[in-house]
Amino acid sequence: MVTALLFALLVSLGFWQVRRLGEKEALIARVEQRATQAPQPIPLPEGWRALRPEDYDFMHVRATGRFIDGGDALIFAAPPEGASREPGYSLMTPFELRGGGVVLVDRGFIPASKANDAALRAPPSGEATLVGLLRAPERRNPFTPADEPAKGVFFARDPAAIATALGLADAAPFALVVDAAPATAADWPRPVGGVPTIANNHFSYAVTWFGLSLALLVIFALYARGVLARADAP
Repeated sequence: MVTALLFALLVSLGFWQVRRLGEKEALIARVEQRATQAPQPIPLPEGWRALRPEDYDFMHVRATGRFIDGGDALIFAAPPEGASREPGYSLMTPFELRGGGVVLVDRGFIPASKANDAALRAPPSGEATLVGLLRAPERRNPFTPADEPAKGVFFARDPAAIATALGLADAAPFALVVDAAPATAADWPRPVGGVPTIANNHFSYAVTWFGLSLALLVIFALYARGVLARADAP
């Protein structure tokens, strides 16, 4: 009885991973399609309240406006590949759109040792057109540290929380992560946008669960054969 229950559990976990594999493959295909299409105009502020994350996440857009100097935020981040060996932050700066509204722009990665350099953090002046991906708010989990808004440090890309800390009105529910651009080693913040890499390990997980279920059957068969052999012994 116990063996049957364990076998059913392992097989069900295997099929669950097969379903998750299909879902993840569909997500990756959707992300690649959205992220690689020609940049679209950023959604208008009057439609922001009706937007759902699935409507805009990873959408490739362009936005014209001006950076708002005098306030930004740091989001703790691991060093991107090829950018630095030192952990640091994603630098978020508010960007006032030409047609109204404000969007928080992820301008790129900056190492922790340079995070307090006001000159590096100062945004470009004048009107600019940015191209990048819209990103939905990051989900938090029980292990996500508490934000430190008084210090301007956050541990998740949460536009609403950051906008509140910066005193921004009419802020977008999404963030704009600017596309990667050529840069020298001395250029910070360094954009790390572009098509994101999404981990997909569900096939290996499914193989593991199905393998364990098969191993359980083999062990049970060997055990049962041993019991029968002892029963038949004189």
